[in-house]
Amino acid sequence: QVQLVESGGGLVQAGGSLRLSCAASGRSFSSHAMGWFRQAPGKDREFVAAIGWNGGNTYYPDSVKGRFTISRDNAKNTVYLQMNNLKPEDTAVYFCAADSRAYINYNLRIEEYYYNYWGQGTQVTVSS
Repeated sequence: QVQLVESGGGLVQAGGSLRLSCAASGRSFSSHAMGWFRQAPGKDREFVAAIGWNGGNTYYPDSVKGRFTISRDNAKNTVYLQMNNLKPEDTAVYFCAADSRAYINYNLRIEEYYYNYWGQGTQVTVSS
């Protein structure tokens, strides 16, 4: 069974940091771009970060650029999201996802329909 399992969420004060992990099991995603998304209560899920299959390229929306860093360790089949200077508006459930396309380093996508495997999500709550 293919699974993506997120961990590392929690409650943090504004200005604090968290590091999320996404561990894959059941198959390797080392040849696939990976992404992080988030969904706040009452809002649509939104793109947060993406990384190419070998880590050669990353992409962020302006809302998190300079504060969040996505990375990966293909030997461990794990993707990370380092989140610094967290703000209350970062409060959401964070999901990792695997891009269905192999060997993509550029043309990273923000649209959900490019991602065909999803984790169950981990809650991040930032208090003011």
